[in-house]
Parts: sequence; C-alpha cells; structure tokens
Amino acid sequence: MSLVLAHWSAVWPVLAVYAALAGAHLTGMARGRPAGPAARREAAVFQAGLLVALLALVSPLAYWSAVYIWVRAMQDLALAIVAPGLAVLGAPWTPLARCFGHRLETNVSSAAAPWWLRHPVAVVVGFNVVWLAWHLPALFDRVPASPVVAVARALLYLGAGTWFWLQLIGSRPWQPFATPLRRAALLVGTVVADTVLGMVLVFGSGVLYPAYQNAAHHVMTVVDDQQLAGAVLWMGMLPPIIVAAVAVLMRWLGDEESAGLSSGFDGLLAPRSSAWPSRPRFR
Repeated sequence: MSLVLAHWSAVWPVLAVYAALAGAHLTGMARGRPAGPAARREAAVFQAGLLVALLALVSPLAYWSAVYIWVRAMQDLALAIVAPGLAVLGAPWTPLARCFGHRLETNVSSAAAPWWLRHPVAVVVGFNVVWLAWHLPALFDRVPASPVVAVARALLYLGAGTWFWLQLIGSRPWQPFATPLRRAALLVGTVVADTVLGMVLVFGSGVLYPAYQNAAHHVMTVVDDQQLAGAVLWMGMLPPIIVAAVAVLMRWLGDEESAGLSSGFDGLLAPRSSAWPSRPRFR
C-alpha cells in the first residue's frame, strides 16, 4: 500500500512539468510563422518524446518498475534512450526560446557549435558512465526505496540522454560537431557498453539486486527476473542505435557523393592547359 501511495503522490509534479513543457512548446509554435509539414512533424515527434517520458514516470510502467527488474529495464530505456532521442529529433529549441521571448540563430554550422556540442567523446563517455552506474547494485536498489534517488535518476537519464543524442544526430538549429564516421564509432562504443551490461545480467547466476526479493517473485525467481532484464537492456537498445547509425552513415555517404560531384564539376569547369607548346612569337 505504501508503494502505491508513494507512486501516486509523485504523479502530480510530473504532470505539472509535462504540461509546462508541452504548453510552452505549443505556444512557441503558435507565435511563429505558420508551420510547414516538416515543422509539424518535428513538433509531433517532440510531443511524442514528452509523452514517452510521462508514461515512464506515471503509468503502470512506473509502478511495476519497483516490483520487477525487467519492467525497470524498460523504464530505463524509455527515460535514457527513447524519450530523449525523440525530443532531440523533434528540435523543440526554437519554439521553446520563442515562447520565453528569445530568438535562436538558424542553421548554425558545426564550426560555430556552442561549447556543449564540441566534446562529443566526453559526452558519450559520460552518458555511458551514468547508464552503467545506475545499474550497479548499490544505486539500483536505492531507487525503489528513496523518492529523492528516483528523481535524481530520472533527471540524470533525461539530461544525459538528451546531451548524448545532441552529439550524435543533431537538432535544428545545431549540427553535430563530430564527423559522421566518428559519430558512428561512438554509437558502436555505446552498444558495446550496453552489451556487456546485458551479458552480465543474462548470464549471471546470483542475485545482484536483493531489494527486488519480494512476494511478487513467486512465479519467476529474482535471478530469472534479472536475466530477462538483461535481455531487455541488451536487445532494447539496439533498434534506436541501429537506426541512428544507419542515418549517420547515409549522411556520410551523401557528403562523400556531394564532394565527388563537386570535384567533378570543378574539373569540368576549370580551364585546361594545352598539351602543345605555345607558338613562338617573332618580332
């Protein structure tokens, strides 16, 4: 009963934050020029990201994440990967700035990227440290028992995830600072880190999270729950990372093709020197 009351007492602050962000974004959209199809799609994607974060924190997913480890793994993916990825893809920064009376530059080049976009390796490493640290038993078991720790985890996941995706896929008006191949390598490194975590849980034979030894585990054991959670983390991160990697590689191929065409046209348009010696002039 105490778990149910704690869950529902935390719903109202989350709903208030969601309503404030969604309302500010829609207000900024309304204050700008009539949105075209691309802007409307971005707005829908951002609102979907907000909704995913809301459902991860206030829906039955949030309640059962304190009971089953595999549900907790789904919540982790929603907060750290899916919701931030959709939010970044939705490029909400210009409408949000417009709502608060500010104006952002449009189409900022990677060379003029702000400082928080100029360190992609450090940001990706930091994201992976946050991701792995919250799956250590000492921190993992604290979340169901402490609302403060649970809030800190959610904020760190959402913040680190947003910063992570900004480095790798960009978000209008900012472009990623790293080259496409470097971003693809960072995505591969993230998959490797998550694979190690998933393998530890899937193939582990001991109880890593004793806080989840509760009466609900009368059908599956805690070890079975851990192993299923490892599979969820292992396989659940692959689809968004693969989609992002394919998009990054397609961007790289497009840039290479454009560079090839440009050099070809430059060669065609450049004046060619004659292979014959110039005719001597007589005075």
